[in-house]
Amino acid sequence: MPTLLHIDSSFAPAELSASRSVTATFREAWEAQHPDGTVIYRDLAAAPVPHLDGAAAAAGFVPPAEHTDEQRAAFALREELTRELESADVVLIGAPMYNFTIPSTLKAWLDHVIIMGRTSGAEQTTTSGTPTVVVASRGGGYGPGTPRESFEFVTTYLGKALGSLGLETEFIVPELTLARSNPAMADLVELADASKAKAHEEAAAQAKALAARFA
Repeated sequence: MPTLLHIDSSFAPAELSASRSVTATFREAWEAQHPDGTVIYRDLAAAPVPHLDGAAAAAGFVPPAEHTDEQRAAFALREELTRELESADVVLIGAPMYNFTIPSTLKAWLDHVIIMGRTSGAEQTTTSGTPTVVVASRGGGYGPGTPRESFEFVTTYLGKALGSLGLETEFIVPELTLARSNPAMADLVELADASKAKAHEEAAAQAKALAARFA
């Protein structure tokens, strides 16, 4: 049975988080197709991984068979997270925009799993070709032609970072998520609601389409 790696990084609870809501829609549709499948879940807000330190980073450049006991211990979490990624048939990531970019917890996860010569830095990596869906929610509008287009560092960064892992990444982007709570955005509520509905539709559709690959 197929394996889904599901990562959420929003610090908001499910009932208030746009990205968690949409990833939940994806996961529900996926599990409906594969009720006996495996889901590996990482909530990086509830259980953040530590920032990559020097010892763990250095150990990534030494073949595992040559690790000292100290290097093996330092590399243990990187190995665990990377094996989860390598075992996934599909990856699902919730990546809300915080201060124009991704949550630091998601960046920490990426720092652990980007390993030169294994998951990155080669034409064919151990994660090449894995379908990946990223729910990149944001409170305002940062799409092409908007005044803040140049401030968008979520899809621009993740497209490159996940691309370096060989992941085949698609983005679902619910925008204007603060419209109902910010009086200054009152005239954008209708657009926000449409964006939200479209995101949920895309999530369900992509989940079903990807699940069908492993029928």
